[in-house]
Amino acid sequence: MRIAVAELAQETDSFSPLRTRIPEFETYGLYYGNDLLERVGNAGPLGGFLEFAAEQGGACELVPLLRAWASAGGPIADETFDSLRTDLIKRLREVGPVDAVFLALHGAAAAESEDDVEGTTLAAVREVVGHDVPIVVPLDHHANVTQLMVDKANLLVGHETQPHDPPATGRKTGELLFRMLAGEITPTMAWRKIPMITPQDQFLTSGGPMKAWFDAAREFERQLDVLDVSPYPMQPWLDVAEGGWTVIVHTENNPELAERIAEEMADLAWASRKQFWTSERVSPAEAVQQAVAADEGLVILSDTGDSVYGGAPGDNTTLLGEMLRQNVPCMSLIPVIDAEAVATAIAAGVGATITLPVGGRHDTVFCKPVELTGRVAALSNGLTTDITGRGVCDFGQTAVIEAGNVRVVLLDQRSFGINHPLLYQHLGIDVDAAKMVVVKTASNFQFFAHWRKHLIRVDTPGTTQSDLAAFDWKHLPRPIDPFDEMEDWR
Repeated sequence: MRIAVAELAQETDSFSPLRTRIPEFETYGLYYGNDLLERVGNAGPLGGFLEFAAEQGGACELVPLLRAWASAGGPIADETFDSLRTDLIKRLREVGPVDAVFLALHGAAAAESEDDVEGTTLAAVREVVGHDVPIVVPLDHHANVTQLMVDKANLLVGHETQPHDPPATGRKTGELLFRMLAGEITPTMAWRKIPMITPQDQFLTSGGPMKAWFDAAREFERQLDVLDVSPYPMQPWLDVAEGGWTVIVHTENNPELAERIAEEMADLAWASRKQFWTSERVSPAEAVQQAVAADEGLVILSDTGDSVYGGAPGDNTTLLGEMLRQNVPCMSLIPVIDAEAVATAIAAGVGATITLPVGGRHDTVFCKPVELTGRVAALSNGLTTDITGRGVCDFGQTAVIEAGNVRVVLLDQRSFGINHPLLYQHLGIDVDAAKMVVVKTASNFQFFAHWRKHLIRVDTPGTTQSDLAAFDWKHLPRPIDPFDEMEDWR
């Protein structure tokens, strides 16, 4: 058996001023051909699938095409999407007939002129391989599933947890694919689109209504003939024509069962929709005060409005300005992406005291630059390392500015490492000595688990903020909850 293997993935924040281009894909590893097999490692769904396939004892020949994965950001530039998709299809044609395609996608990607990146990519792949070749797709569970995606794929399998375990999703998808190729199963699919969006506050699957919804999916999977139940609470900053939540059910040749479970899962989400708006966010001023007053650290301040993992620029200064205004009496860590500020610090050199504007370079709607005076405490020309489950991470050039008790770490580029303790440790900062740290994410706090004593969700403005009414929606289908009165999701 020959299985074509590829990945084209990015999560789009429609309200971000950024554009995602080839360098953003190169930052996380843009691999072609055999380099894909040699360099992906255990990163993402693709890495999980490769590990699973290797365990099958040579049962198949993997035909690597390309791996293009970028971090969340603004829409993909048209020329970048056209180039990557064209390259993928060209390579698929060149390798000749295959028995299956494993195509890792995110599910919430949009280009400047195409808001269904996944659907159009799947349609192009289907045109090459024909109707009889299985195409299986692992997706992020914050995907926006479209009709075209459902029409062109045999399996659309989502993450089971938030924080995600992407390799596990790749393994699950791979197991179903191998069973299909062995003739053990004939999957049927049912799906429901649920006209609702919610903020990120209740996205963790460890508690609350999201846990109940995902637990229901796992419980349904215990039933005979149920292969997979994938809930998709779409990330809430994607302004596209088919936006909204989804549930997909795969069964063993049992369409009636799939339809019934999809209906029940949609009913459950709809019945819980108001619970998903429950929030524990506090104002920036109160958040900093609470962190200072906490009996012990490390206190994590979740900068919900500037979530780099959700596509925000990472240069929002709301919390930095508040820390400086309150003159915090404890060691506090905060990252800001600002290439110009990094260059200024490098030119000044370690030990110099400088005054410079920081942040607000890209997000000019929800924040403005903060004037920072401090000592250049450390510089780094870059750290490239492997983050387990995420792959190669390039931190780029970084600088530490000491402003009183605040340690501002400046980065010259967006990096997955912005919310990782290595960002501070490689610059000589002892995380143990810090009382609070700002993380530019609303849910991925796991990297600081060793130190974490408290978590405060901060109601910050920005392109990933939870106040969804603050955005100028242009394409989202209507009616949709909560913007319209609706008695039933049907």
